[in-house]
Amino acid sequence: MRVFYSQLLAICAFQAWGAIAFIVSPGAQTRPRKPSFSLHSTVSEGEKSNWDLSGISNSILRCEGQSRKTFDFRDLSKEVVQLGMTTEGRPLEAEIQLWIGPDWVPFKVKVFSEDGRTFPVQSLIGTRKKSAQVEVRNAGPLTLPFTAACSYAKPPLSEIRDIIPQTEEARRVQGAGAVYSFPLEQTDKGQARVFLKTDTRQLNARVELLNGPNNVKQKFEVFTNNGVLNSLYVVFETPGTGYTIRIINLAPVEFPAYAFIKQL
Repeated sequence: MRVFYSQLLAICAFQAWGAIAFIVSPGAQTRPRKPSFSLHSTVSEGEKSNWDLSGISNSILRCEGQSRKTFDFRDLSKEVVQLGMTTEGRPLEAEIQLWIGPDWVPFKVKVFSEDGRTFPVQSLIGTRKKSAQVEVRNAGPLTLPFTAACSYAKPPLSEIRDIIPQTEEARRVQGAGAVYSFPLEQTDKGQARVFLKTDTRQLNARVELLNGPNNVKQKFEVFTNNGVLNSLYVVFETPGTGYTIRIINLAPVEFPAYAFIKQL
């Protein structure tokens, strides 16, 4: 009988000790977790910032209709240029060209905006780490001027074109007029980014911001002989709802493009 009672006491003591061992203190349950660092969210915030002309450059130029302005870039250690163009609420029609040397234009973009204040031009351009000029030409009439600012991009925008392919999945847009449409969600964020590149072959495509069936609010038509060194990076303003981004590959079928689209 003594042996039985001693074994019973041992079992009870073991169960009590096990219960105590697995009790979690109230303090440990309510202790807040330390937030983890997210490169993706940091990049998105960087993409949204500093697109005002005064935030791009202290030198803001007015470009009258049927005239042109140029911006010089001579720092061979830098490669990415940030460009912004706006109007006072009237349409914007322009052509952007990258000049390297006296007669080489490896990158050109035709731009249209229904309202240059609501839908300003916001883009990044690669200089290939060479002495270059960015020329903006106002293709509109004399009565439709615009203002422009251009300077070397600051981090994270200066590295964003290298980061995006490593962190996001691309959509392949085949050549010969292939079309890819991306409806934007209803959100109060009000911006969307398009990054368009190739695998070093030519990039010839049109990117449009639609609001309703074939109602083009803004469009970019790009041509370059190297879609890596001179990829297309643009940020659209999207006030309100009902927007769709449409990409049309104008190159032959042998030259697919890769699209990265994100609402910011």
